[in-house]
Amino acid sequence: MRKARKNDGGPNLEPQQLVQAGERTNFEGKSVRNSILLAIPDEEFNGIREHLQLTELPQRTILHEARQKVESVYFLNSGMISLVFTTREGETVEVGVVGNEGFAPVSAAAGLHRTPHQAIMQISGEGFRLSIDHLETALKSGPRLREILNQRAAIHGLQVAQTAGCNRLHDLDQRLARWLLLTQDRVGSGLLRITHDFLATMLGTDRPSVSLAAGALQKKRIIEYTHGAVRVLNRKKLESSACECYDLIRQYSTAK
Repeated sequence: MRKARKNDGGPNLEPQQLVQAGERTNFEGKSVRNSILLAIPDEEFNGIREHLQLTELPQRTILHEARQKVESVYFLNSGMISLVFTTREGETVEVGVVGNEGFAPVSAAAGLHRTPHQAIMQISGEGFRLSIDHLETALKSGPRLREILNQRAAIHGLQVAQTAGCNRLHDLDQRLARWLLLTQDRVGSGLLRITHDFLATMLGTDRPSVSLAAGALQKKRIIEYTHGAVRVLNRKKLESSACECYDLIRQYSTAK
């Protein structure tokens, strides 16, 4: 394993990929592709390496429920997590997403053991599970890990705020385009295995409305919808169809 280079450029909150994907493994030899786990120094990674448990995460797997005590955090290798707010009446809307650039729940970075949002696998994948106890031990002796997690938590807050405004002010067509772009960014594929029912849940609307919005994009040959999947056909046109929130959220995700 190549040793991480020393950062002589002063504080930099953005996770730097000092180690390439696949060059680090957990204690069982499973490859690491999560950006945070690749960015921390060797000594900090080695402190948690034996406690990282690779877990298969099928679509719709619930990682933690809202307001319940959190036992573990997840660092995704692949797939995407949706962070969902649910009202007392059972209505739902997505307030944020996490891919292999981040971790969930972000509240753990501040030592909080509960979160107001449910975390559910929107796109299937795999990730490393780390218990809250082992994370808190690592944060006490790992300044770089603590710095990165705090940065990701701040970015998450910006993403939630922007998404809330988007859900209130922008048309469903624009919001759907924004969602598809954010998902493709994290999945790295033009084929997104997702149903209209699940999209409706994430966007806080009903299935017929999602079908109409998806149908409009399909007529323009921007996407193609098949049973249980959406394929992006024209990324440039999809970006043009989205509201400004996509660019803003993307900037947050790459902020330094």
